[in-house]
Amino acid sequence: MANYPLPNFHFQVEWGGTRIGFTEVSGLSIENDVIEYREGNSPEYSKIKMPGMQKFGNITLRRGTFRSDNEFYQWFNTISLNTVERRDIIINLLNEEHEPVISWKVKNAWPVKVQSTDLKSDASEAALETLELAHEGLVIQNE
Repeated sequence: MANYPLPNFHFQVEWGGTRIGFTEVSGLSIENDVIEYREGNSPEYSKIKMPGMQKFGNITLRRGTFRSDNEFYQWFNTISLNTVERRDIIINLLNEEHEPVISWKVKNAWPVKVQSTDLKSDASEAALETLELAHEGLVIQNE
């Protein structure tokens, strides 16, 4: 039996126990800052490099626009001065039996940007809206 990489088209997104259908999820990244350091009496004429603080990229979610579905905008409207409703989100890549194979657990996410669909008079496309999320942590688990 051949060993193939996992396809990326079968996934689900959960927040607050609700499963929401999306057409695209991007930005699932973790990065470490690099700290460079050198003591004055070091025999080496170069710096050493150490791991610093972690950074998490913003996550972008895209989905079809549906009549009377304002959940993106309602969540975005919870922003008031320096407060916002934060949500933990789980993104699962699924196998053929609809079971999670890889899970991305996002901590304390909140909406940074909501973008409505582009309108084109000569296009034959579904209307898509985009939600960009900032967050405070990402844990990746292979099941």
